[in-house]
Formats: sequence, structure tokens, C-alpha cells
Amino acid sequence: MDNFRFILEPYNRHQRNRYTCPSCGKHREFTRYIDTQGAISFPEYVGKCNRINNCGYHYTPAMYFDEHPECKEYNKSFPIVKDKKPVVCHPRLPPVRRHTDTSFIPDEIMQQTMKCYEQNNLFLYLVNHLGYESALHLMKTYHVGTARKWKNATVFWQTDISGKIRTGKIMQYNAETGKRIKEPYAHVSWVHTELDIPEFHLQQCYFGEHLLYNSRKPVAIVESEKTAIIASFYIPEYIWLATGGKNGCFNEQNFDVLKGRNIVLFPDIGMTQEWKEKCIQMRKRNIRTEISEYLEVNANDVERVNGYDIADYLIKVKSGEAVLQSMTRKNPALKLLIETFDLELSGFGTQ
Repeated sequence: MDNFRFILEPYNRHQRNRYTCPSCGKHREFTRYIDTQGAISFPEYVGKCNRINNCGYHYTPAMYFDEHPECKEYNKSFPIVKDKKPVVCHPRLPPVRRHTDTSFIPDEIMQQTMKCYEQNNLFLYLVNHLGYESALHLMKTYHVGTARKWKNATVFWQTDISGKIRTGKIMQYNAETGKRIKEPYAHVSWVHTELDIPEFHLQQCYFGEHLLYNSRKPVAIVESEKTAIIASFYIPEYIWLATGGKNGCFNEQNFDVLKGRNIVLFPDIGMTQEWKEKCIQMRKRNIRTEISEYLEVNANDVERVNGYDIADYLIKVKSGEAVLQSMTRKNPALKLLIETFDLELSGFGTQ
């Protein structure tokens, strides 16, 4: 048998050298590649997920060398294969177990994350556009926390209408652009995965579902958690919920919590047809549902290619609070003047 230089790291039960998959987020299911000669230390995303059928992520050394030609000097005995890119799937959720009880996460765990917002990239982005006080209020209202993972990630807690915590989705954002970090892999994980809770039975709920309790406002549904937060600032007449992605909770199992309410769906550009089918399903269950096609009809080519959603348009309007912050940073004396004479800023933004 040939002795290969680059191999998957053999399992060592003392070192517990199985890691969290960068694609599906499953704990202790990822095997990294190693160099048997010890000359190369591959990045942590070079490896293979053991969940072949449920994930399929496989980033080989050949792919790494293909993208990093500067390493060719170490690669003379390992020819580069011009193969297709690794299969990087969206994180797949554990299968819903129909005959088991839903698992929950203790409230105190969530509360531990509801701080350190100055280290939270999404919070910093919202502060820049909406202002500090508004951003802080939104994080608290929507149960958004801060995670140590990736140093400054965001936790979107899924709290159902009864106040029970189903799980938390951990995601990383760019503090300047507000976009998700997807390179070199999608920075997405789950609280129950990180805590390694045994026999955790996940039943997702809408992000923001807890806001339905004791409120009869009409409901608007979007895909992204970030979008729901931003839209709630600009259009507070609605309770904004998020499905949490294409494979989130937007299914018949979660429709019942919406009964008796007026629902408006705001699909991302390119998702309108699929959400029309959801609209039909909801109406069949006697849920009063409408769908907005404005973005789909009016989007330009650039917006269509980038899959814009309603937040991408709303965020272009800076709030009065954010404008004031920007002005006082440039001229600190202005802040003293405003506080001394109790002045109010008007004519900017939406608030």
C-alpha cells in the first residue's frame, strides 16, 4: 500500500481530535487533514465531515493547494487535481423527531449572552445605521446575544410564544457591511450543538415568536433574522418574524401559531414563487395571508443577482439618532450644546 503524505488525522481518544464541522456545525464530526512530514499545517477547514449523507463537506489538500499555489514547493509528491469545489452545504438541521418531546434551553444560558454588545459585530453595524440606544433596544427586544465563538459572533435566540427557548443560532457578521461571513466557510452553528447537549430534540420556532404573546399587531414574515430586526425599526406597525432560512421553520408544523392574525409575507428577491406556495398553504389553514411582490417586480439586475430583501432598502435611510451620533463624533462640542439646551434633532431619517 502506498504511503500518502497527506492523510485524514487518525482518531486519538485521548486527544479527542474530532472537531465541529465548518459546514453543518455538528460537534465532533469533522476530521482534519494532516501532513505526515509535518511541513504544512493546514487551516482548520481543510478536512472531511463524517456525516457523508447529511452534510457531505470535503475540502481536500488538493483543493487547498489549487487555491494556494505558493505552497507548491511542499507539493511535489502530491499532484493537484483540477476537481470541482468542495460541497459546502447550508447547515442542515437535525431531523425533526415526530414522536419525541421538544427540548429547551434554560433561560439563564440565554441571559448570559445578553451583554458584551460592544464586541458583537452585528450590534456595531446596527449602531452605525440606527444609533446606539435603538440598536440596544432591538437586541434586547428580539433576544439577541453575543457568543465567544469566532470572538464576536451573534446569537439569535428562538423563543416561542410561551417564552420557552428552543435553541440559538450562532452567526458571524462583518461589522462594517452587515453581511454574513461565508468565507472560507459559512460561520454558522447552534447553541445546542456547541453545548453538546445529549439527545437534544430540536423543534424550531420563528425568530421573534415571543413577541406574538399579548399583542394583536399584524405580522410580517421575512427570511433573515437580521432583516426582521431592521424592519421592525423602520416599520413598527408590524410584528416582524423570521423563518431563519430556506430550511428553517416555515412549514405547516409552525403555521398554527399564526392563526387568527393578519399575515404579510416579504420574500427575498428570487424567492417570491416559492413563498407564493407557502401563502397558498397558509390560506388553506384559514390563516389570512398576503404576499408582497413589490421587490420582485421592481428590482434591478444588481439587486436581483444579490438577492436583496426589504432590509437592504430600509437600511439606506439613516435614523436621526445615527445622524446625531455621526455629527457629535466629528464635533464633540455639539453634544454639549444639545444637552445644555435640551435640543432635539429633526428632519433626518425616520425617528
